[in-house]
Amino acid sequence: MSASVDPLVVGRVIGDVVDMFVPTSNMSVYYGSKHVTNGCDIKPSVAVNPPKITISGHSDELYTLIMTDPDAPSPSEPTMREWIHWLVVDIPGGTNPSLRGKEILSYVGPRPPVGIHRYVFVLFQQKMPVGPIEQPDLRANFNTRLFAAHFNMGLPVATVYFNAQKEPASKRR
Repeated sequence: MSASVDPLVVGRVIGDVVDMFVPTSNMSVYYGSKHVTNGCDIKPSVAVNPPKITISGHSDELYTLIMTDPDAPSPSEPTMREWIHWLVVDIPGGTNPSLRGKEILSYVGPRPPVGIHRYVFVLFQQKMPVGPIEQPDLRANFNTRLFAAHFNMGLPVATVYFNAQKEPASKRR
């Protein structure tokens, strides 16, 4: 097992959101100057706006980015698993998804009501353009695996996640 997958196993991202995979692309995620690394803590107030994401690859390759919360509404009772925060398809390789992809669901920042939530960015390489796609009716109970299977995307090519918890009202900035 590669070192880049280990934190995903420990953090139960592999299992709860995706199956075991071997990363084949690089994806960097930044909220301002804060680089998202597996298991790091990000305050919801820092993640109000979409992050800057760079993905490797060539411009003739297409990718899908999913941001999901497998711990909604509470890590001990994730009855809404997964709650989808962002869905962008047809992203050309080597670009920023928020600038170049086709946004299916607009970005919603983390708002964990209770406990520590994991927020997972999953990147898939598409075999072909996704084409017309309907927005899911609800953001709750999204399933990353079923979405990828429906569009024949296979296993992820990159995944990174961060943790966030509700900020006390006096500490929000």
